[in-house]
Amino acid sequence: TALHLACANGHVDVVTYLVENKCKLNLLDGDNRTPLMKAVQCQQEKCVAVLLERGADPNVEDADGNTALHLAVLSPNTKVAGLLIEHDANLDAQNKEGYTPLFLAVSEHHEEVVEFLLRKGADVNARDHHERNPLMAAASGGDHNLVKVLREYGADVSHKDSNGRTAEDYAVIYDHPSLSQQLAQHTDWECTEASTGGAQGITILNTPHRPIISGSMLGAPAKDR
Repeated sequence: TALHLACANGHVDVVTYLVENKCKLNLLDGDNRTPLMKAVQCQQEKCVAVLLERGADPNVEDADGNTALHLAVLSPNTKVAGLLIEHDANLDAQNKEGYTPLFLAVSEHHEEVVEFLLRKGADVNARDHHERNPLMAAASGGDHNLVKVLREYGADVSHKDSNGRTAEDYAVIYDHPSLSQQLAQHTDWECTEASTGGAQGITILNTPHRPIISGSMLGAPAKDR
């Protein structure tokens, strides 16, 4: 629609004019994306703000099951993500692969976005359709900093995916020996704490037909067909 085009190109005056004249805010394009999604995808922050203030729905899903927050994470843009969250965007919405915005941020190594989402209350142990959690994504990418951040927010080191693999296993599979050793030490500590009554109910989540994610597997939602 005209609103899609105005949002994608950052024409704030046109966007404002259209919404003030009661154009429909949540109509979908061929990829099931709303004007808000186009504004987010093209990082048009002012257009995003206008649409949200006028009641655009931040939780509409596109053809891949992504919400506007998924697209903001892939950009990456914490300011836009913050606007969406302020207007009730679902922090833990899952796309068709079961990936939450946090999971995508981890898989794309966007550390600033990861910390931002965690501070806002994103579920650090959310699982995809193969029971993989964000820690496994960080481990497969060999990202020590992200592993540390996720652990600080309570990521479950002992959790196993649907194939019985832990984050440590993913670090081994993807040849990150120092990280696998680090994760093994965390696992041993948790087991010791649990056996002595020091741990308070470690949450066991419930992963893959395929090894965990590369950027290319998760890149499609951020691009137009």
